Amino acid sequence: LSQRKYITDLLHRTKMTEAKPASTPLATHPPLTLHSGTVLSDPTEYRKVVGSLQYLSLTRPDIAYTVNKRSQFLHRPTTDHWTALKRLLRYLRGTLDHGITLRCASPLALHGFSDADWAGDKDDFTSTSAYIIYLGHNPISWSSKKQRTMARSSTEAEYRSVASAAAELRWICSLLSELG
Repeated sequence: LSQRKYITDLLHRTKMTEAKPASTPLATHPPLTLHSGTVLSDPTEYRKVVGSLQYLSLTRPDIAYTVNKRSQFLHRPTTDHWTALKRLLRYLRGTLDHGITLRCASPLALHGFSDADWAGDKDDFTSTSAYIIYLGHNPISWSSKKQRTMARSSTEAEYRSVASAAAELRWICSLLSELG
């Protein structure tokens, strides 16, 4: 499953078709905060691009975390947030053909991975939980969400992430049982 045309159209709309590709979707330094940079005079384009990227993340789990992070600034985007968003577009420019490969000859075994970014948000010190669930070799469910409350330790943040992944696994097991 690939959305090459959708990405190409998005790059045209944002005038990023000739941009130099980036090797990663997210820069690690400096960390973005609510107040870094100058507030954009018209945040409409930022919001449209983030919305488009949220749709794209349905078939691109590699950008789910980054899109989640960019979505946290929708109410008050700044020039620094826009620059970080353009880096994600540059990453997409270099990975147009990435997507999800579904293999028919895959075992029917469920397995998942979860992780947490403890106190990763420098504005409110909340953590981000993420997981990905595979059916055999095929990714079938993934998520990256900011945790609702502050974790007191990295262990607590990881536990919440594992709990989210376990709940999703339980739901998928139930669905697969109903489907026979």
